[in-house]
Amino acid sequence: MDSVIQLMPNKWVSEQVLIAVTGLKKNTIKTARETSWLEGREYKHVAADGQPMDNSMCFYNREAVDKWIEKQPAAQPRCKSA
Repeated sequence: MDSVIQLMPNKWVSEQVLIAVTGLKKNTIKTARETSWLEGREYKHVAADGQPMDNSMCFYNREAVDKWIEKQPAAQPRCKSA
């Protein structure tokens, strides 16, 4: 018999968990981090020694990312060409 374990993600999650819970793609996350998100609000760099660098692993605030997604404007219908 297989066991099923259900996990609830924390407020701050890794990129892999963010992808799993939001459906965002890796490149969408990277672009949003570079153009829309603020460090400390939607994401933060973390390091084991407490001194993160720009190339340190990022953790993401899934609640802030959900709010960012909700604020996205609705898609506009596209004109169909002949």
